[in-house]
Amino acid sequence: MRVERRIEIAAAPERLYELVMDPHRLDDWVTIHAGLEDAPRGELEQGSQLTQHLRLAGQRVHVRWTVVEADKPRRVEWEGRGPVRSRARVVYSFEPTDTGTCFRYVNEYHAPGGPLGRLAGRVLAGMSEREADRSLERLKELAERGGT
Repeated sequence: MRVERRIEIAAAPERLYELVMDPHRLDDWVTIHAGLEDAPRGELEQGSQLTQHLRLAGQRVHVRWTVVEADKPRRVEWEGRGPVRSRARVVYSFEPTDTGTCFRYVNEYHAPGGPLGRLAGRVLAGMSEREADRSLERLKELAERGGT
């Protein structure tokens, strides 16, 4: 499963980068976020790790994330490991524009379980797209009002 979205945000790439790389701000914009474990304080950098609790299809899911690339303020890549050998790769890209930033979000999720896992992945794909859209709209609102 792959979800890819772009959104124009009236905030400088540096400011947007700082906002999305503060794990303690995830609750402010990620709609499926349900909590953190062992998240460092301040801005995440390459090698940073944390466990995120997510609400997916009525279930609480734990994902262990590692920041594998942090090229401030251009690009971030995360790798995640979830339940039953599921895995994810998330990329944030920050492209400066005349009015702020074009923020690009890519999430590739690999469900375990062969054909049944692929079927479940297709069911979750529609939900993932809707939640990505909602999260990015929340991020836009947060960043454009100054991140407070």
